[in-house]
Amino acid sequence: MELTNKGLENKKVWLDAGYTLPAFDQEEMERKTKANPVWIHFGAGNIFRAFQAAAAQKLLNEGISETGIIVAEGFDYEIVEKMYRPHDNLSVLVTLKADGSIEKTVISSIAESCVLDSANDQEFNRMKEIFENPSLQMATFTITEKGYSLVNGKGEELPSVTADFVAGPAKPESYIGKVVALLYARFKAGAKPIAMVSTDNCSKNGEKLYAAVHAFAEKWVANGLADAGFLGYVEDPSKVSFPWSMIDKITPRPDASVEEILRKDGLAGLDPVITSKNTYVAPFVNAEESEYLVIEDQFPNGRPALEKAGMIFTDRDTVNKVERMKVCTCLNPLHTALAVYGCLLGFTRISDEMKDPDLKKLVEIIGYKEGLPVVTDPGVINPREFIDTVVKVRIPNPFMPDTPQRIATDTSQKLPIRFGETIKAYMASEHLDVHSLQLIPLVFAGWIRYLMATDDDGKTFEPSSDPLLSTVQPFVSSFKLGEAVSADQAMTALRGLLENETIFGVNLVEAGLADKVIFYFIQMVSGTGKVRETLHTYVK
Repeated sequence: MELTNKGLENKKVWLDAGYTLPAFDQEEMERKTKANPVWIHFGAGNIFRAFQAAAAQKLLNEGISETGIIVAEGFDYEIVEKMYRPHDNLSVLVTLKADGSIEKTVISSIAESCVLDSANDQEFNRMKEIFENPSLQMATFTITEKGYSLVNGKGEELPSVTADFVAGPAKPESYIGKVVALLYARFKAGAKPIAMVSTDNCSKNGEKLYAAVHAFAEKWVANGLADAGFLGYVEDPSKVSFPWSMIDKITPRPDASVEEILRKDGLAGLDPVITSKNTYVAPFVNAEESEYLVIEDQFPNGRPALEKAGMIFTDRDTVNKVERMKVCTCLNPLHTALAVYGCLLGFTRISDEMKDPDLKKLVEIIGYKEGLPVVTDPGVINPREFIDTVVKVRIPNPFMPDTPQRIATDTSQKLPIRFGETIKAYMASEHLDVHSLQLIPLVFAGWIRYLMATDDDGKTFEPSSDPLLSTVQPFVSSFKLGEAVSADQAMTALRGLLENETIFGVNLVEAGLADKVIFYFIQMVSGTGKVRETLHTYVK
């Protein structure tokens, strides 16, 4: 079994092995898509193949759409060159269900894979052709939140952005610069309308994309590098819209156990590629069954009927409520709590943590008791039902190869949204008492204990990458596991951290929660086994 168009000609062998095959004419789909593209996506990673490409395939299979999707990769070109094109843009989606069953689907909705490289005239000219085509309705993005930033972690403008502001749209270096150059080509071709849709997992993602695009348009026009009307084009939502969205689907790195299943089926060419930019990519993706994509319905050139593929289209306010529900209460805080304590307690699978009564109780209390009271029901998804699915189905799924170490990445960037917003809501409420919060402070204490890079057995570990690690770890440098610490000593050492609103979303001293965090931390640092003992004591 070869994952290529030619390999799919022998349908019987694929069907006998339990694979679901595309139900449309591949060659005809590719021809129509290339001639009249409707949908282009930036970011050729796993979430795209498991979600957006799968949604496009559903519309094709049901005869709702005649065109597929074009994918462009603007960061790591090798993903396209070494994985997509050798497999004729095909991939296998392995859906891992909580009941132990799996579904294997050949995804073939990708008509064309492109490299967003302004230094490659052939590739970049093809991208401009796509953007100049009046048929193009939308460009979607999964380039990570960092992809929209024009500055580094210290707030300094990226050198590539600085260069692009001066050089203009001919051959930009930065990711957003290249995207805006394509948008400028569409403007020059008649100011045709389009929706620029971020589907990245971050709050107000459409606003972030707009801000980045607008900055380029403004600079280029001011510097005489683009026609004066280009800025008005970007600012006119009837021409260029930037809808907000909320996406939720867990797609971990391709797992060796899944690869073994496919090998036993007889699927060849499964060896993964690790690119020069250290991207790990395989011919298959593994993902959970649950998925949500809620999008602001603002598409000035029309859009595919993706509601028939399970996506929810609504207004911006509702998208924002759904995003806050997920990120601030019903999923992300629970993941971060499990990540921190999973690393401290030696877990390597998130699903295994849900077999631990203390950890299970920790996320249940954070979700249902401390978080849910401040959630605004968005109407399109019920918050309690969402948490039910997260706690009872999604996180415990033993077939999802996700790790606390992966989720612990960039924790300092996650705490203010995942927990700080809940604290703010308590502080602003006439009916809720911020001092009643017990386990959110316990997560903060656990994270500070995590910064010591020593687990509950006293063994050192490598903390997950975090841009502020070198800034926050010195706060715990004076603490030694097993040495007694007074509350005054701990507060003296940690005050600067606890008062940092950028990290926690609020000043914990002013919020009246710092003493509670210190109280927990002192217990957890008092010796080996004390993280477990403290956790067990306070989740009861």
